[in-house]
Amino acid sequence: MKNIFLSIIVSIVFFFVASSIFSEQHSILIALIALLVILWTNEALPIGVVSLLPIVLFPAFGILDIKDVTVNYSNTTIFLFMGGFMIAIATQKTNLHKYISNKLLSIFPSTPRGMIYSLAITSALLSSVLSNSTTALLLIPVAIFLSENIKFKARLALAIAYGASIGGIITPIGTPPNLILFGFMQQNNLEPIAFLEWIVLVAPLAFIMLMIIPYLLSIGLGDIKLDNEVKMTEKLEPAQKRLLFILLGLIVTLLVNSKIEPYYSGLGLNETAILLSFGLLMFVPKIGFIEWEDAKNIPYEIIFLFGAGFAIALAFSKTGLAGVVANYMLSLTNLPVIVLILIIATLITFTTEITSNTALISIALPIIYSLGQVANINMTLILMVATICASYAFMLPIATPPNAIAMSSGAVKVKDMAKFGFVFNILGIIMITIVALVYWQNFL
Repeated sequence: MKNIFLSIIVSIVFFFVASSIFSEQHSILIALIALLVILWTNEALPIGVVSLLPIVLFPAFGILDIKDVTVNYSNTTIFLFMGGFMIAIATQKTNLHKYISNKLLSIFPSTPRGMIYSLAITSALLSSVLSNSTTALLLIPVAIFLSENIKFKARLALAIAYGASIGGIITPIGTPPNLILFGFMQQNNLEPIAFLEWIVLVAPLAFIMLMIIPYLLSIGLGDIKLDNEVKMTEKLEPAQKRLLFILLGLIVTLLVNSKIEPYYSGLGLNETAILLSFGLLMFVPKIGFIEWEDAKNIPYEIIFLFGAGFAIALAFSKTGLAGVVANYMLSLTNLPVIVLILIIATLITFTTEITSNTALISIALPIIYSLGQVANINMTLILMVATICASYAFMLPIATPPNAIAMSSGAVKVKDMAKFGFVFNILGIIMITIVALVYWQNFL
């Protein structure tokens, strides 16, 4: 109860501070967003409950009418996420993730550096199709199991957390900010990025980060020995084989559906419908693997969080607050593109260390969109930079779910995460800027 009252008091302070710069309506919106972010952060209320508050608060304070708010909770991007999570539940239920993990782990040498690389890469690959939270939860026990050495155990846990964050950007469904970007682009009639096009664009960035970060994490470990070894599963079970076949069918369908301009226009099918169809296929008797009872494992609170994020973004745009904030930032538009991208990447990366990356990107996208319109630069490019930076925060437990999960294991101290995380934040900012200007700019 104390945290709820504290959140309300802080939001009131935000209102009065904002009133000196913004209009009354804009100040109210800023105060309400502050309230939501604080409640998400201090967990005074369940995340799902907080995420439903915009339906009550925005109409009550004249920000948006209830129809405009509620429509965001049925955004098509949400169904993309649901389809992906149905497949993730099937993967977990058949233990296919364990088979894949063990196979991947067996590729690398049984040395400290080899195990750090294996866990980081395994975490990244799994996180590209499962949620980064799920991936971290599945693999952290492996890190704890491999060694009793406190220093080594901490590095293994960090490798999993950072790998999950890195891998989360590889696919549109890997992490919530990606999905919020897709929903925002749809809202603003921007040219959508195809599923496989996204993978092609971000894979080089993920590869570079996965080469450098595990190497740096392995420095100073010397000849520490593994206390245990990963047990191998020799053969795929029939259910695992069937699921692999279905996943292959999904990949082939996405490949055939993707357009390759100007040579191939694709099938023209909606990717959300494709992924949701394969997700629903998981329920079909004798074909699928899950029952309706398993649907309880779908994180509906995250779905509500998406809805809240989309509602916040719409409120920023519809009230004109995004444009006002962008006007305050007009001086940035005279800067070279490289400097502008560096500033945006730095602001997003370090801001998301202290708040939800989902909430932050929901707030940031409308502002950056308005700024991009004034600056007359590639809109999709700058929105992608901001979105990926929201997932590439490595310093604090609150920054991303994988960081929090690594911390909750008891193997990682805050000072260790902050020490490595600061270096990796800077690395991420530099790499994203380089890849955006050298690579993405030629395709977007």
